[in-house]
Amino acid sequence: MKYKLFFILSIFLIFFISGCSDSRDRGDVSMKNEKNTKEYYTRNSTIEEVAGSPLFEDYGRLIFPTDNQFYSGTTLSDIDLTWYNNIDSDKTVEIANYFRDSVLSGETIFYDIYTEEEKALDPEKRNTGLFFRGDPEEKFAVCNAGGGFAYVGAIHDSFPHALELSKKGYNAFALIYRPDAQSACEDLARAISFIFEHAEELQIDTDCYSLWGGSAGARMSAWLGSYDPSAFGGDDIPRPGTVVMQYTGHSDYTKNDPPTFACVRENDWIADWHTMQRRINALNSLGIPTEFHHYPGLSHGFGLGTGTAAEGWLDEAVSFWERQM
Repeated sequence: MKYKLFFILSIFLIFFISGCSDSRDRGDVSMKNEKNTKEYYTRNSTIEEVAGSPLFEDYGRLIFPTDNQFYSGTTLSDIDLTWYNNIDSDKTVEIANYFRDSVLSGETIFYDIYTEEEKALDPEKRNTGLFFRGDPEEKFAVCNAGGGFAYVGAIHDSFPHALELSKKGYNAFALIYRPDAQSACEDLARAISFIFEHAEELQIDTDCYSLWGGSAGARMSAWLGSYDPSAFGGDDIPRPGTVVMQYTGHSDYTKNDPPTFACVRENDWIADWHTMQRRINALNSLGIPTEFHHYPGLSHGFGLGTGTAAEGWLDEAVSFWERQM
């Protein structure tokens, strides 16, 4: 990959209608908006209801893929993502209500670090961001969903991870990035730089931070671990203390790679588990701490793996990260 010295990113940080109509139309809109802000989301809530909620202003659209050709379904219970399996609709509902509760409790959940002028010059800057956070003065993780560098499947592949990490007290962020490999790495480098730059304001411990990712997101995390943020236009800051990778065919590595945890399903037709195992063995031969798990059964993109042979892998990954601290 060719490393560029410039970056493009607009970051949103989430801790984890019409005028000239009759009065009845205005009343309908008002009632709809009130419903969107006062009622809890359920499995029957529509994707549009969440993404278009006035609670989430302009960034609600980033909760789901911005390109609708990569998902199907209309409600939180029937959403389906390209290349993913084992989508947990209960977790999707929990995430939507987490966002809702955070806003209604008065928390500052949105940070836009790009000016309107910058976004006007490059509209793609409106399609990136960070979601979630955790406890003051704790270490942080950045979770990166996959999507084949065609879209970002955060609702299944990074939001759930970040939410679970935040429950454990860590500051966990989920990155929405521009979906091509180079731009994605630049966005991740900028996101990490942003967190370091605002560490005092965010009350975050930057030592031994971790990068997490599934599929394409795992490649991003690995590349930033191998070459550090400055190689992709970020600030001159340390590499992550740990990289956590799920289901990817990424095989590159360096002698400077951080400790790495990896897991994959044996029936993954996109990411051969033997490829991941060979990379982990190579890192281990260099004296780099590693941990590798491969699970029987289902295929690519299992996320948290709830109800499958992979369930509990996130706890093991957290324990691995904690051993590096």
